[in-house]
Amino acid sequence: MFKKNKVLIIGSDHGGYKLKEFLKEKLIKKGYKLKDYGTYSEKSIDYPDIIHPLSKSINNSEHEIGIIICGSGNGAQMTANKYPNVRAALCWNVEQAKLSRLHNDANIISLPGRFIDEETAFKMVEIFLNTEFEGGRHKKRVEKISKII
Repeated sequence: MFKKNKVLIIGSDHGGYKLKEFLKEKLIKKGYKLKDYGTYSEKSIDYPDIIHPLSKSINNSEHEIGIIICGSGNGAQMTANKYPNVRAALCWNVEQAKLSRLHNDANIISLPGRFIDEETAFKMVEIFLNTEFEGGRHKKRVEKISKII
């Protein structure tokens, strides 16, 4: 479970800007501390310009958990997963968000800003933040993710 006294990081491109702003407002009301990596408007921007610095901070253990959003969620997730210590999960529903933490120890949730409604996104983020990694048989699988064979 993510502790509210730690900093939760969030970032999006223009396709995820409105959803990011909605999530920020809801999360701050719930007592979370946030660091916003951008973007700060709906002006077109290249998602890697936001996602690389955010992902790097998780890769380097500066932060534990992040939320990334782009139009489809795909580009953001692909960019984030370039880092060996990042496990970004593209989620479309609550069950995926839960299982990405429970079984995959995901440390970033990637959301498709143009394809899910705000309330569903918030429920997904809450589940993601409040689900612990199960470990056990999943631990060895997660350890194999960043190994190149």
